[in-house]
Amino acid sequence: MRKLFCIVLALCLGTVAFAQKADLRRGNRQFRKEKYAEADISYRKGLMQDTTSVAAHYNLANNLYRQENFDEAARQMEAVQLTAGEAPFAADYYYNCGDIAIARQDWQTAVNMFKESLRRNPSDLCAKENYLYARNKLQEQQNQNQDQNQQQNQEDQQQQQQQQEDQQQEQDQNKDQQQQPQPQPQQEQLSPQQAQQLLQAIQEKEKQTQEKVDEKKAAALKSRQKEKNW
Repeated sequence: MRKLFCIVLALCLGTVAFAQKADLRRGNRQFRKEKYAEADISYRKGLMQDTTSVAAHYNLANNLYRQENFDEAARQMEAVQLTAGEAPFAADYYYNCGDIAIARQDWQTAVNMFKESLRRNPSDLCAKENYLYARNKLQEQQNQNQDQNQQQNQEDQQQQQQQQEDQQQEQDQNKDQQQQPQPQPQQEQLSPQQAQQLLQAIQEKEKQTQEKVDEKKAAALKSRQKEKNW
C-alpha cells in the first residue's frame, strides 16, 4: 500500500468532529503497532460519528487491506470515491484502490485506478510500474477469454454439424425403409392330414358334380327318345 496517509488524513481534515478525530488517532496508533483488529474497531467508531468521512473510510480500507479483506476494503474506498477523487491526496487514494484491485485480480479496475493516479502524479514510478503490470495481466486475461470463446464456438459448431449429420442419417434410413418391398403375409401351411382331407373333399365335390352332369345328360336323352317315338 501507499505510504501510510492515515495520520495525515486524520489530522488535516479540520471539519471532522473532535470525537471522531480521537477515534481515528487511536486507530492510527493501533495500526502502526499492527493491532489491526483493534484499529478496525476504532475506525468504525469514527465512521459512526460521520458516515461520509473520507479519512475514516480511507483508513479503514487500508486496515482491511492489511487483514487481506480485499472485498470490504474495496467497498470502503468506493464509498468515498467522488469526494476523495477531488481531494489533494487523490493520487494516493487511486494508487491504493489500484493495489486493492490487484489483490482481487480485478485487472480492469486496477488499470483504471493506476491511470487515474498517474494523471494526478505523472512522476510516480511505482504507479507506472503497477499500471504496466496490471495492463499486461489484463491483456493476458482478454487473450485467454478470447481463446476460450473460440474453442467454445468450435465445439458448438462441431456439435451442430454432428446433429445435422445424425438427422440426415435418420432421414435416409426412414427413406430406405419406405422403399423396401413390404413382406407378403405367408400362407398358412397345411399339415399332411389336413391336405388329405382337403383333397378328399375336392374329389367328393367333383364326383357330385359329375353325377349331376350325367343325370342331366340322361334326362335329355330320354326326352329325345320320346320325341322320336312320337
